[in-house]
Amino acid sequence: MLRKRFEWKIRDNTVLLGERTLIMGILNVTPDSFSDGGRYDDPDRAYVRAMELEDEGADIIDIGAESTRPGSQRISEAEELRRLIPVLKRLRDRVTVPLSVDTYKSGVARKAMELGVAIINDPSALTFDPELARVAAQSDAGFILNHMRGTPETWAKLPPLKDVAGTVAADLAACVHRATQSGVIRARIVIDPGLGFGKRREQNTEILAQLSRLAALELPILVGPSRKSFLAQPSEQQTEMATAAAVTAAILGGAHIVRVHDIEAIRPAVQVADGVVAASL
Repeated sequence: MLRKRFEWKIRDNTVLLGERTLIMGILNVTPDSFSDGGRYDDPDRAYVRAMELEDEGADIIDIGAESTRPGSQRISEAEELRRLIPVLKRLRDRVTVPLSVDTYKSGVARKAMELGVAIINDPSALTFDPELARVAAQSDAGFILNHMRGTPETWAKLPPLKDVAGTVAADLAACVHRATQSGVIRARIVIDPGLGFGKRREQNTEILAQLSRLAALELPILVGPSRKSFLAQPSEQQTEMATAAAVTAAILGGAHIVRVHDIEAIRPAVQVADGVVAASL
């Protein structure tokens, strides 16, 4: 298996992707996220958790202030900023790894860039707010485009796709084109197939099985399977083991970055998968 190497441009820095898998640690500062809603919505607790993520080996910390769990309702820009700004102010110049903001709102992303964030992680791949691409271009941010079908409110009603991997690849190609037309250079873009974002349970495993089809887009790939409903098991420990299996499959399929909640639990799987990739070259 071959995983192409890339130099990912994020603000004034360059991150090498492909030599090993980078781990993006998740920090939700929301009251209603599906996995850890309410646990870190206090700025002090969020700060402590960010420090823990860095100590555990996070290469990037992704901060989200609006839940995109199935059925969740959208919140206003003002409310998202109310949750996010105190945390970003606490973390600015206190963490050494790049910070990412998980948002589809251009106004939120613009403010986050002012507070030292280096990466915009758009869960909607520009389907909610096309202006977000201009913010990414103007700030020289790293730009992650996450494939989403419909909205969290409508996911349960969406029909299945006949060729989910092909559809995801085509949709992401179109999204990348829109981003570059808005001024984002390709060296700043990472693509994410959006596991769980409007896909049926079995379609998520199909995406993992055919992840290599995204390599045709000639861009780095991020995969975020952590604790998604299609991996749910009777206990938290079993769900974490299922997440580790999905992370391994993603890396063997060509993922450059994996997005997870529990870095300590998942890191051994990442190391083993990276060893298999290295041995296959």
